[in-house]
Amino acid sequence: MSAKIKQLENLIQPAINALGLELWGVEFQSAGKRSTLRIYIDGPEGVTVDDCARVSHQVSGILDVEDPITEQYLLEVSSPGMDRPLYTLAQYQAYVGHQLEVRLRVPFEGRRRFKGVLNGVEGDEILLVVDDHEYLLPIDFIDRARLVPQF
Repeated sequence: MSAKIKQLENLIQPAINALGLELWGVEFQSAGKRSTLRIYIDGPEGVTVDDCARVSHQVSGILDVEDPITEQYLLEVSSPGMDRPLYTLAQYQAYVGHQLEVRLRVPFEGRRRFKGVLNGVEGDEILLVVDDHEYLLPIDFIDRARLVPQF
């Protein structure tokens, strides 16, 4: 996790918690005038459009005052959805037994993309089973991991 993301999480998490919601994750995609700050929130009974609007209003005020992002950006607040991204070891632990799509920052055993069943968390690594082969992937290598929805 980058220092910028950690700083943003520390700034906005108290306000989100005060609204009775949980900060699920933060993504920032820097692209000049098209930069996007995406905030995922979750709640005990899911997330409504009104929840997203309330969080957007609160977070926008905090970011205007603190000004941690100097460039122009679009603020998006959303539910993580059925194909929710995973960011923390606790989130991975909660979804043991589920299928994931994982993209790594750097190749691991010659691969950057994996799709398999999350079999566990060991220390700061996840155990992913892909086609009867187990991979122990360090969380620091993971660029993006999402649940694969099961219908």
